[in-house]
Amino acid sequence: MAANSPFPSEVNQLNALPNAKKVFPRLGEVPSQVLQQAIKQLHRAWDGFQKIGHGFPRFKKFGQFKSLLFPQFKQNPVQVQSLPTCRIRVASFAVHIALPKLGLIPINLHRPIPTGFVVKQVRIINKADIWYADINIQCDVNVPDPMPHGHPIGVDVGLEKFLATSDGVLVKSPKFLRVMQSKLKLLQRRLSRKKKRSNNYEKQRIKVARLHHSIDNTRKDFHFKQAHALCDAGDMVFMEDLDYRTLAKAMFGKQMLDAGFGQFRTITKYVCWKRGKFFGEVNASCSSQECPECGATVKKDLSVRVHHCQDCNYTTDRDVASGQVIRNRGIELL
Repeated sequence: MAANSPFPSEVNQLNALPNAKKVFPRLGEVPSQVLQQAIKQLHRAWDGFQKIGHGFPRFKKFGQFKSLLFPQFKQNPVQVQSLPTCRIRVASFAVHIALPKLGLIPINLHRPIPTGFVVKQVRIINKADIWYADINIQCDVNVPDPMPHGHPIGVDVGLEKFLATSDGVLVKSPKFLRVMQSKLKLLQRRLSRKKKRSNNYEKQRIKVARLHHSIDNTRKDFHFKQAHALCDAGDMVFMEDLDYRTLAKAMFGKQMLDAGFGQFRTITKYVCWKRGKFFGEVNASCSSQECPECGATVKKDLSVRVHHCQDCNYTTDRDVASGQVIRNRGIELL
């Protein structure tokens, strides 16, 4: 393309796919709808760069394009086939997923598709440990949002304590990356000494990726367990509306990213909706400088870990007091 030529539109590039298959025969080995979704993904990234302010779309080198999207199916691609019974007469079944041009692929179905749901699309994802099939299903039902009811809980998150609730529950920060940092440092040092793009380099890169994947899974499992614990303790959960992406650029950015507060808030919101609990976000300004009993301003820096109000003599842990302020602000919003 010439420098002064206009950027090709999405429709033009989609219409150029049949001719591109003649020039590059290997494109014919890929399902046509997968190629179309790749072009649409490129234009979504370009629109995000121009209109929203995202970064410039990066060219995907070999090994960086890690997912394929199959957007529609005429029938359910998940097929259950019965296997011949063995001598002990135990019935067994094999589950496969039928994908265009790939045929039947055996899968480990984590949970059956509920009755009344239709498979809309399937995304094949390549992660460090194994390939995943993300199956999106749809059912024409209206699920009402949970209404405010029951016992309220305010949750304050931080680096010293992962979370502190208004009921006085304190959870220590597990620091997943810091625990595995010595092993990760060793693997990355070995990777740096390998010749790039060699077989040994690729084997070592996979080891590093698997350790990162293990850290991510451990962190996510911890977030889900804490979210369910909050739902067990109360009926309304309130958290601060902080922008953790901005906080991750500060001095303690590495510790902020290790804790994953943004992911924890998203998971908590989902778990509350799933279990019929109300979730709300409140204003985060000066939540640690306010007394939860009388509302007076109590100035204190980060070195002071105990809240003591001179007006009402209320004394408690600093993070618990912040959780109680968040709870009070959530109740005021209702």
